[in-house]
Amino acid sequence: MTVDVKNFRRYVIELSKKNKRADGRALLDYRKPIKIEYGISKNAEGSASVTIGKTNVVCGVKMEIGTPYPDRPDEGTMIVSGEFAAIASPNFEPGAPKENAIELARIVDRGIRESGAIDVKKLCITEGEKAWIVFIDIYIQNHDGNLIDAAALAAIAALSNAKFPKINENGTVDYHEHTEPLPIVQKPIACTINKIDGKLFVDSTADEEQVFDGRLTVTSNEEGIINAMQKGGREGFTEEELNKSVEIALEKAKELRKYL
Repeated sequence: MTVDVKNFRRYVIELSKKNKRADGRALLDYRKPIKIEYGISKNAEGSASVTIGKTNVVCGVKMEIGTPYPDRPDEGTMIVSGEFAAIASPNFEPGAPKENAIELARIVDRGIRESGAIDVKKLCITEGEKAWIVFIDIYIQNHDGNLIDAAALAAIAALSNAKFPKINENGTVDYHEHTEPLPIVQKPIACTINKIDGKLFVDSTADEEQVFDGRLTVTSNEEGIINAMQKGGREGFTEEELNKSVEIALEKAKELRKYL
């Protein structure tokens, strides 16, 4: 829908004083349904689709053999990319990735990397010579807000679904046959907090995101340890708001993890 930003902002602020939102939720409620579908692509080593309300994100995991970095000769690596399909929103345009797609990929990448979600040493085939490169490709299918949380959830779901392709005796890779699962040792969850006029929200819709002042994404692992944080938006967070946002994010991560 087309939003009159000034009036909608005023409306959101007034509702928030009663712990209400335009769609009937409380400020700290996620939309429903939250749904994860695994193995949606036959052409990927792992894949998943995540739906949160009307937001839908698909993630595919592909793998190929490459050369390890010289300073980490016994480790494989990963590369995260994001694509905002033009069909997902009138605001998305075809072509090279824009700033929002690049930021999304970096936030997802940091959460996975800093949590040690993948045992990268088990991606090594021959030290200093061959190792697996894990490509995590995120596709936005329908944008109705909170893409970061949906994309991060889709990425870890797809990784959990992934299996190594078979390496033939002659060293070639058979992508039609797979062996053991990818070595996933942590399942980080991202929770994004938006604020407006001092009020904190989770799982914002696309309309709500147009009127918020600031954004904070907190990614945590299964032990409740914070692995990464990313600030966005035009305003900062006070120390009190920051502490409260982290508290909310850690609690909501437990809720989201139940869907994996």
